Amino acid sequence: MSRILIIEDEEAIADLEKDYLELSDFAVDVCSDGESGLATALEGDYDLVILDLMLPGMDGFEVCRLLREKKDIPVLMVSAKKDDIDKIRGLGLGADDYITKPFSPSELVARVKAHLARYERLVGSGVKPNEVLEIRGLRIDKTARRVSIDGEEKNFTTKEFDLLAFLAEHPNHVYSKEELFRRIWNMDSVGDIATVTVHIKKIREKIEADSSNPQFIETIWGVGYRFRV
Repeated sequence: MSRILIIEDEEAIADLEKDYLELSDFAVDVCSDGESGLATALEGDYDLVILDLMLPGMDGFEVCRLLREKKDIPVLMVSAKKDDIDKIRGLGLGADDYITKPFSPSELVARVKAHLARYERLVGSGVKPNEVLEIRGLRIDKTARRVSIDGEEKNFTTKEFDLLAFLAEHPNHVYSKEELFRRIWNMDSVGDIATVTVHIKKIREKIEADSSNPQFIETIWGVGYRFRV
């Protein structure tokens, strides 16, 4: 029997969702706030999470982001907000679907079944889920070669992506410009060190809130660069 976790602060809606899912032979638990919902989702063995966007304390965006750092189960985001920007942000943070209130309980059950079936096919086929790195709102999907920051996708060139992914995979390790050039460009660095500097500058412009005070890629003066976690 598949286990579903509902994170919803409106009791009437949570009860209705729970009733319909249990009638479809799902085991269902309910949490009414973001913090307890996240803790329950991380600790429990759930097959899918139904996540409301507007929650007391920690909102659904933050719950989704933190949950995605640890688990790859399907997440269905539910909200009364109809703005496309919220849908884009939710999906960018890793939600698998976005349902706008009001919706019919039967539609919810149908979507739950569809996502569970898709996930089971993916796992059962031996196809590995996308390899994703998540650090403080930065999401690097190595499989799809996509980067987003706080749910907003950024366009990266091939070498910009390779350089960012390499640094993020080796956090707190200081690399010289020469070593980065050899590893990413597979060439000797004589006369080409500026290439690394230019690419670091472009990456910072895309992922840093303030590129003059970087929080992800630090400059270690006289040595090189380090990805900070």
